[in-house]
Amino acid sequence: MHTRFTQAFGIRHPIVCAPMGYITGGRLAAAVSAAGGLGIIGGGYAGAFGSGPDLHDELALVQGHTFGIGFITWALARNAGMLDEALSHHPACVFLSFGDPAPFAPAILRSGARLICQVQCLRHVQEALDAGASVIVAQGTEAGGHGARRATLSLVPEVADHLAKRAPDALLLAAGGIADGRGLAAALMLGADGAVVGTRFWASQEALTPQAAVERAIAANGDDTVRTQAVDALRGVDWPKEFSFRVLRNRLTDEWSSREAEAWDAFGSLREAYAQAREQDDLDVAAAIAGEAIGLIHDRPSAGSIVESMAAQAQQLLQRGTSYLSR
Repeated sequence: MHTRFTQAFGIRHPIVCAPMGYITGGRLAAAVSAAGGLGIIGGGYAGAFGSGPDLHDELALVQGHTFGIGFITWALARNAGMLDEALSHHPACVFLSFGDPAPFAPAILRSGARLICQVQCLRHVQEALDAGASVIVAQGTEAGGHGARRATLSLVPEVADHLAKRAPDALLLAAGGIADGRGLAAALMLGADGAVVGTRFWASQEALTPQAAVERAIAANGDDTVRTQAVDALRGVDWPKEFSFRVLRNRLTDEWSSREAEAWDAFGSLREAYAQAREQDDLDVAAAIAGEAIGLIHDRPSAGSIVESMAAQAQQLLQRGTSYLSR
């Protein structure tokens, strides 16, 4: 499949593995890139909150492939040295989400890496362009993990129109609810140059996702997810209030998801209990992070097979679409 994005990055398919913190390690990123997509390692909170996979070790696993690395921007500001560590491995791009990219853009651009910024509204788009981003990811609320309120179906074409007027050379990726070739084909028709895929790769063989979480997710459907700020508040992670967290429903969210104000008042009260639940794969407390597309996922295949099947299905659908034209 050929788009402006595949041409810019020298890849075969316009499919990007989302840089999911604690999930997209070097094995997953390398597998996606080897299959013709673009793997982006999840740097997550940049070490600002506790431990996680060792970034140096994960970056070593993806050497020899075209790859990127992503960070939660507001957390990177608390540990900016992690960016220098990442850039020393010569990524093709740095993917920043949830915060002002401007303080980090000069170093990224000087390194020769492209700056990719994930956005959730038109204000974020302009901030990203002003910082020098050459790729914009329009993330809809259907996405798993953190996000905002706009839906993919309307946000992507609106961002496409904005870029056509203000920055026609900027590339656009769609994110949120895309888990198969139908979603990829739809993203391209909405005006995107490719798609960022999270939940489908979250449930891949190479992902760092605990098997218990994948099994629970496979048994669920899109109705079983919830978007809330309560989980962050209770576990003591001070996310900016414009963002919330989409996870699979569990006992904790059933009790707290509609009580966000109370959860913020109880900020950090479950910090230790939540950390212990993560260690023990206690999914009644710790969140299994998945988007609405979980209802389209029924297995845990290899990342390479996901890339290939997604691209093949999208190609078939786009070719079939010509049958709707009058003759």
